Amino acid sequence: MEATILRRPESLYEVFARKPGVDKSSTHYCPGCGHGVIHKLIAEAMDDFGIRDRTVFVSPVGCAVFAYYYMKCGNIQAAHGRAPAVATGVKRSLPHSIVLSYQGDGDLAAIGGNEILHAANRGENITVIFVNNAIYGMTGGQMAPTTLLGMKTTTSPYGRSALNEGYPIRVCELLATLEAPAYIERVAVTDAKHVMAGRKAIRKAIQYQMEGRGFTLVELLSTCPTGWKLSPTASKKWLIENMLPVFPLGVYKDKKEGNATLPPSNGVAQNAETIRRLLDIPNEKTGGRQKANAGVRQLNPRLKIAGFGGQGILFMGVALAEAGMRAGRQVSWLPSYGPEMRGGTANYHVIISDKPIGSPLVSETDVLVAMNRPSLEKFQSEVRPGGVILYDRSLISGVALREEVQAIPVPATKMADQLGNAKVANVVMLGAYLAFSGLLPDRVMLDAINEKAHSRPGLAEFNTKAFFAGKELVCSGAFRH
Repeated sequence: MEATILRRPESLYEVFARKPGVDKSSTHYCPGCGHGVIHKLIAEAMDDFGIRDRTVFVSPVGCAVFAYYYMKCGNIQAAHGRAPAVATGVKRSLPHSIVLSYQGDGDLAAIGGNEILHAANRGENITVIFVNNAIYGMTGGQMAPTTLLGMKTTTSPYGRSALNEGYPIRVCELLATLEAPAYIERVAVTDAKHVMAGRKAIRKAIQYQMEGRGFTLVELLSTCPTGWKLSPTASKKWLIENMLPVFPLGVYKDKKEGNATLPPSNGVAQNAETIRRLLDIPNEKTGGRQKANAGVRQLNPRLKIAGFGGQGILFMGVALAEAGMRAGRQVSWLPSYGPEMRGGTANYHVIISDKPIGSPLVSETDVLVAMNRPSLEKFQSEVRPGGVILYDRSLISGVALREEVQAIPVPATKMADQLGNAKVANVVMLGAYLAFSGLLPDRVMLDAINEKAHSRPGLAEFNTKAFFAGKELVCSGAFRH
C-alpha cells in the first residue's frame, strides 16, 4: 500500500532557530505574506536539482534578510542593495557554486538599482529572485520605487504622484533592454495557478545558471497585507486588480539558444594551469632554487618593501604580485605612502601564497626589503624571529641589526651604477631576493618586470642585467664578504 507523505523540503530547516521564546516551528512572516511560499519554491528546486551543498543564498536588508533562518545552504547577508555585487564576487570566486540573490523591491530597485543594472549588463551567471510588493514592507510601509500611482504609504500619504514622485519602475522591462541577460520573467504569488507558474520560472532560472547561460531574474509580485493594511484574502484580490495591470506577467527575455555571453566561470581561471595557458606562460618547474635557508618561508612569504618615493618601491611590489599571479599563486598588494611624489616614505605589503589570503595587511613580516635607513630602522622590529632582512648596503650603514633575523646586505645602488643605470637598483634587489627564496621562476619574474616597464624603451636590457646581477651576488655568497 502506497502512502503519500507531505513534508517540507529538505533544503528548509526543520526548526527555525530564531529569538529565545519564539515558536521554532513558525516563520516570522506575517499571515498572507508571499515570502514563505517563495522560500518553499526555491527550496524544492534546490532539492530536486541536488544543488543544496553548493548553493549560496545572498540576502540584504528588509524582510529578505531573514532567509538564513530558513534556507539550509550557504548564506551571506549583504549590505542594503549590494546583493548582486556580493553574488558576483561569490560566483567569480567559486564558479561551480549556485548563487541566488534574494531581494525586495525597495532594496533592488532603489539603493540597489545601480548594482542590479550592471550585474545584468555584465551577464553575471547568477540568479536573482526579486520580490515585488510595491512597498517597503519591513521598515514601516514607506513608498518604494515600485509603488503604484495613487497608492498611499507612510511617505506618500496623499498617494504617489507622477509629478512629485515619478512613475513606478518596471524592472523586468528595464533589464530586458540589455543584451547580456539570458532569462527574465515576471510571475505572481496569488492563486495555485500563478504559484505553479512561479515554481516553473524559478526552476528555469536556476537551470540556466547551472548550464552557464548567464544572468537570470524572476520577479514575483507578492502581497504585503500588513503594509497594505488589508487582510490576507483582500490583499491577494488587490494585487490582481491593481498590480497586474501595471506589472504585466510574462517572459521578457529568454535566450533559449546558445550559451551565455560569459562562460560558467565568468572568465575566471579555474586553476594554475589555466592561468599559465591564458597568459602564455610555460609550465616550467621552479628548478634551480637555492637550498631553503633556515627560517625563510619559501612558499607563503609576507613581505614588506620600504624606501623613499622615487626608488621604485611601488614597482617592486607590483612586479612581485604580478609574477606571483602569473605563477598561479594567491597574491595581495597593499600600498602605504605619503602625498609626496618624490622623497616621501613609502612601504608596500605583498603576500604570495598557495592558500587563500584573508587580509592583505602584513602585521608580522617574514621578509623586509629596506631601500633606505629610515625604513630599516622603522620596520626591522616587525620582522618575525627567523625572518629575513634584505637592505641596500650602498645607502645604509651603522644600523644595529637584530641577531634573531637573517640579514642580507645588497649594494643595490652601487651595482646599478656599475651597470650604467642607477634606476635599476630595485631590480637588483628583486634578483637577490628571488635567488635567496627561489619563490618564482626567473622567466616569470623578468616578464613581469619588463612588461611593467614597457613605457621606458631600452630599460629591459638594464633590468635583465640588474636582475641576474642580484641573483649572482646571493648565489655566489658574495654578500657575506
